[in-house]
Amino acid sequence: MSRRDVIGIAQTGTGKTAAFALPILHHLATNPRPHDRKGARVVVLSPTRELASQILASFRAYGRHLPLRMALAIGGVSIGAQVRALANGVDIVVATPGRLLDLIDSNAFRLGGVEIYVLDEADRMLDMGFIHDIRKIMAKMPAQRQTLLFSATMPRAIAELAGHLLRDPVNVAVAPVATTAERVEQRLIRVDRGAKIGVLVGVLQQEAIDRALIFAKTKRGADKIVQSLGRSGIFAEAIHGNKSQNQRERVLAAFRRGTVRILVATDIAARGIDVDGVSHVVNFDLPHVAETYVHRIGRTARAGATGVAISLCDQDETGSLRDIERLIRMSIPATDRRLNPVRPGASGDRPARANDRSAPASDRPGAGKRSAGPPRKRRRGGGGKRPDRQHEQHKGPSRGIGSVAFLHRDDAAGNRTDRARR
Repeated sequence: MSRRDVIGIAQTGTGKTAAFALPILHHLATNPRPHDRKGARVVVLSPTRELASQILASFRAYGRHLPLRMALAIGGVSIGAQVRALANGVDIVVATPGRLLDLIDSNAFRLGGVEIYVLDEADRMLDMGFIHDIRKIMAKMPAQRQTLLFSATMPRAIAELAGHLLRDPVNVAVAPVATTAERVEQRLIRVDRGAKIGVLVGVLQQEAIDRALIFAKTKRGADKIVQSLGRSGIFAEAIHGNKSQNQRERVLAAFRRGTVRILVATDIAARGIDVDGVSHVVNFDLPHVAETYVHRIGRTARAGATGVAISLCDQDETGSLRDIERLIRMSIPATDRRLNPVRPGASGDRPARANDRSAPASDRPGAGKRSAGPPRKRRRGGGGKRPDRQHEQHKGPSRGIGSVAFLHRDDAAGNRTDRARR
């Protein structure tokens, strides 16, 4: 509020969005001015579409009684609608780097009137390769502005970026760098690589899960997990960069409601999902970068709640585990609990049908369009395993599992990354 540049470091889930949104709304409300055509007074840059949407939703909720114009500029949706929204100027635009540059290059948006620039999730921006886009955007910003940089961790690269972009910033760190949430119960399961999927199925069946995120290192790995869960009777719904933004938002909305209970995700979701009630995070693959572990398990135990983080570690991941434990300054306790691995595709008790009427029709697996994934052969007659099974009934404390979805990394400007890889 004193108009100084700021570096804010805090664990994920502690309220960084409100920390910058509330003072910004106060500034706009107490210092009104006419809108510049094709301009904005505040620009907030986010690494992912989902996170950008959540930030804008927070601004709208906190400022619902203020006469302010706000706009979203993200890939995956029509750029024409965004051009029209910005034509007469807005107070706040929340954007991903690629789409913002598209709008600037097409002269649909101008940065000359920006008073406040927020770089949110700065460490994830660097991880995702947005550093060049960030520098291009900063080069077009007016010299007289306030710059706010927020991050969950403070690696050396972020310190160097801050040194170039900010002027004499105030450093505010509300928690030790790279610490994990105190309310997260962390567990380690050592397992052979080939047995991981069976252990995962056992975890999902034996834990009392409200909502869970399962993290894989790669898109291909996420595909394999979803397919293997499907063979074990757990229905999987795919959501990734080749899906429309509306489809992605539908699955995330279902996850928030609890009609989708499990998300299998690559690390793009570690920052893109802010959902209350995530009871479990499962690291199917340990991340190569130790800081990513902090971001992943920060998806649970948010806003004062408790949560469980379970990591499956094979022999090849021992080095990554050592790096993680060194970073968080603790040893992750190995679980003594016997988790009975379930062979993928093994038959057990009769699985529940995927078209379980307990979920709304729009959210039931297979409703409307069939989920993405490898084509299934059409079966004739009543024999064989049905492809529309959901999850196996079992004894134990689990509350059951709904449909499964996974998120893939894509770039902020749209689907170009997935097209290139395809």
